[in-house]
Amino acid sequence: MIRVFCILMLLAVMYPGSTLVADEAECVVLVGDSTVASNSGWGDRFGDMLREDVKFVNLARGGRSSKSYRDEGWWEKVLAEEPTWVFIQFGHNDQPGKGPKRETDPKSTFRENLTRYVKEAREAGAKPVLVTSLTRRMFDSDGKIDPEKLEPLSMPEGFSLTDYAKATKAVAKQLDVPLIDLNTLSVEQANQLGPEAGERFDPKPGDKSHLNKHGAELTVQLVVDELGRVLPEFTPLLKK
Repeated sequence: MIRVFCILMLLAVMYPGSTLVADEAECVVLVGDSTVASNSGWGDRFGDMLREDVKFVNLARGGRSSKSYRDEGWWEKVLAEEPTWVFIQFGHNDQPGKGPKRETDPKSTFRENLTRYVKEAREAGAKPVLVTSLTRRMFDSDGKIDPEKLEPLSMPEGFSLTDYAKATKAVAKQLDVPLIDLNTLSVEQANQLGPEAGERFDPKPGDKSHLNKHGAELTVQLVVDELGRVLPEFTPLLKK
């Protein structure tokens, strides 16, 4: 028995990508809305940047909020993957105007939802990472994005994405969770590029929330660069 065990350990060292060490493989799962989901967000491009031996599952789904994602059973699917890492980004569909099945209050229910996700992820043995909402590329007359203003796509009165970003930051601080402040980073990026260059992110004319391939590539670089700063232990999972 000892001899067999030694042989298996030797093979595991010689062939680190083999099924012999499959139980030690890292699994990264993305949770969120359409700005992370396949074909409309940055998520799949993030998966492309991971090593081939890292299991990657993009379970972000369009139209979901921190409330409806759980209510529809998607969080159960996340935990069923037995992830080692869970990236969580919500906010767009939590805003007023999305209906009672999706809306949350950034001062109460939104924070409660994120807190529950974080705690349950940890209880399942996963490491959660919180991500603030990708900005909507709505430039003002000066060619800038002012994140403190309500976006024209939301109701005339209600919470802006900034409120949900602040709530995400608060939960991250309270629970000591790594944070990718994509909201701030994407606003800075958009303001540096300007409205004309920002249009190159749009999957179709007038769509200022989602991302085409070009937009996803530039956005995910923000995520990866920030990961290197706030969570260096994750960077070995990225391709060299």
